[in-house]
Amino acid sequence: MPPGLASVNLPAPAPAPDGLGRAMRLLLLAFLCLASVAPARALEPLGPPGRPASAYPPPDRPVAEIISPRWMSDADRDRANEVGQVARLLGIKPGETVADIGAGAGYYTLRLAPMVGPDGRVLAQDVTPAYLAELQRAVASRRLANVSIGLGEAHDPRLPPGSVDVAILIHMYHEIAQPFGLLDNLGPALTGGGRVGIVDADDIPSRHGTPPALLRCELAAAGYRETGFHTLTGGSGYLAIFAAPAPDARPDPAAIRPCRDEATRARR
Repeated sequence: MPPGLASVNLPAPAPAPDGLGRAMRLLLLAFLCLASVAPARALEPLGPPGRPASAYPPPDRPVAEIISPRWMSDADRDRANEVGQVARLLGIKPGETVADIGAGAGYYTLRLAPMVGPDGRVLAQDVTPAYLAELQRAVASRRLANVSIGLGEAHDPRLPPGSVDVAILIHMYHEIAQPFGLLDNLGPALTGGGRVGIVDADDIPSRHGTPPALLRCELAAAGYRETGFHTLTGGSGYLAIFAAPAPDARPDPAAIRPCRDEATRARR
């Protein structure tokens, strides 16, 4: 059995009539097959809760509805080498822990897990249980023992403190109902030197994008510092890279002022 996979030892069943015994053996075999593909670290306990959503102001922009666990076809994204571009620009290395915030169906999670290797981890987080159930099945079928899956909240990814080297938010920032809370509560999960990469389309939130100027303003309001900005090839949008504030530099939630969404107003 591959390392990291759970094994199950059951006592031999008692003798039974031939037909019933055969049925029991088939059921037992099916159970053991399912057990053998479940990664031992498939479910990750949530970290301690951060500051409550009520502490933060709402964003001054529309919040796009969550409508799909996928942004575009996997084949198109593979042809553009989207994950490879993002991994290179973020400097993701074997042995690192990557948090895939808003993982959806796990397009990035399933491709980053081999990149970080057996000494690395991918923490896949989402707020939609059905998406996580689909991702759980995909992780099990690929026997990815270095992936952990957890249910977060709209204002708090609920990741353990100091557990993450890189956090990625892929084509979902415009769907975050409480961006200031999520960013503020994400900060403590990042290790010193941790990076945050946000991939999105340069469009207004109602069209499932985030104008870069609005993104920069909201990240700055949460204490983040921009360290890089790149246009991705293949129609994948842009990648903005930020550094989280030091623990003693986190802003007071009451002092955060929402950023005015000028792009949406201009297009009405």
